[in-house]
Amino acid sequence: MTLKKASPKSITEYIKAAPKEAQKKLREMRACIRTSAPGAKESLKWGMPAFSYRRILVTFAAFKHHIGFYPTPSAVRAFGNDLSKFATARGSIQFPLEKPLPLPLIRKITAFRVRESIEEDRKWRT
Repeated sequence: MTLKKASPKSITEYIKAAPKEAQKKLREMRACIRTSAPGAKESLKWGMPAFSYRRILVTFAAFKHHIGFYPTPSAVRAFGNDLSKFATARGSIQFPLEKPLPLPLIRKITAFRVRESIEEDRKWRT
């Protein structure tokens, strides 16, 4: 009988369960997002670390060769020029594990998502 590894229940547990090579970058990512989204709620969504106010701002995850960052399609479009040297998809960005994280860019993208979230919520109240 094999024991199923317990799913992480918090971002801290997620980082501890991640491959050793990715843990430092995951901690950097978390700290960077925290400074750009003060007061955002930390949780796990779809098994990934997530930061949200009323809606999800950004999520991220560890993979074998990269850290995936999911700031929504609008943020990926808005920062297209800055992201040209990274692999991107509709709502995701891949930061290679062997390179330093572009923390200033992650901060800018997260701040964009905070502003976007506040503006969206404002629209609902009018």
